[in-house]
Amino acid sequence: MNWAIIVGRITGTVDEHVFRSFEYTLKENRIYRSRFHGRFTFTDAERIELAKAAKPVGRALLADIATLVTPDTLLRWHRRLVENVASTQRPADLTPIGRPPTDSIVVELVLRFARENRSWGYDRIVGALAELGHVISDSTVGNILREHGIDPAPERKRQTTWTDFIAAHKDVLLGCDFFTKQVWTLLGPVTCYVLFFIHIATRKVYIAGMTTHPNEQWMQQAARNITMAGDGFANGMKYVILDRDAKHTESFRAIIESANVECLRLPPRSPNLNAHAERFVRSIKEECLDKLILLGQGSLTRAVFQYLEHYHGERPHQGKGNAILFPSSPATDSDPARAEPVLCRQRLGGLLKFYHRAAA
Repeated sequence: MNWAIIVGRITGTVDEHVFRSFEYTLKENRIYRSRFHGRFTFTDAERIELAKAAKPVGRALLADIATLVTPDTLLRWHRRLVENVASTQRPADLTPIGRPPTDSIVVELVLRFARENRSWGYDRIVGALAELGHVISDSTVGNILREHGIDPAPERKRQTTWTDFIAAHKDVLLGCDFFTKQVWTLLGPVTCYVLFFIHIATRKVYIAGMTTHPNEQWMQQAARNITMAGDGFANGMKYVILDRDAKHTESFRAIIESANVECLRLPPRSPNLNAHAERFVRSIKEECLDKLILLGQGSLTRAVFQYLEHYHGERPHQGKGNAILFPSSPATDSDPARAEPVLCRQRLGGLLKFYHRAAA
């Protein structure tokens, strides 16, 4: 190939010195390229520089002289360069291209309706939005759900989340768990195990027993006590949530299930699935037991049941509207101008306090 003609086409002149310099540079680049077996990487600035220089040369000549990248790559870089320049020079007041995005409020409502109503299809969601003054199509609903990874109703309604299950069965659902506390005896510190159940709907806590040796025989007797006809607090319940603790033996579960109460065993290491029971353990320890030095199991029993009186009848619960679960008397007038004095009821030497107005 006559390189002088090529150089002449590019520069418009056929200068012998320019031709020789160009020929040497081209051969040097090809030798370097033949010995380099990896992939060349370029910075954005280098791509822009090569793209600007390649466009005037044209594909035909680039096929003969380009050594680091192919002509197609150079021209592709140039097209992107042109597109980027055009986008940055687009007038700010120009009408946006394409369909306008869906309002964020509508998107949030679509996601909320789909998550809270697992059987609702696209049309049902469209109808619910129309009642609120938002008019969109069912295809828009479908696009929103797909973008957020939410299945259509036929697949979604076959899936039941743990939160939905608890909300639907809370009236007949008990949570079960242990908590421990060390007490001092004549032989030194001993660990006591307290078995309790909590009714999910009302948050009422039942102590099934406490012992230093929760063996299988003790667990069996606890199961008989809670399912006893007439007096057992598991009567009328349908489900009990249990973790994988080895103390929840097969015989313990069998006695409970013989009373038509199904034991739901949770996956390993998942305390959040029994959150109501876990929250009670945290409350009784932080508010009471961790602040006491207990001498013998009798003092632990007294502290636990004193706390239960406070927990049920004197302590507001944020999860229940910041109200007392089972107040001993109706709520009094909150008018601060009332003349009756404010009294304080104390438990465990003032560790637990409850303030109330004297009866009129």
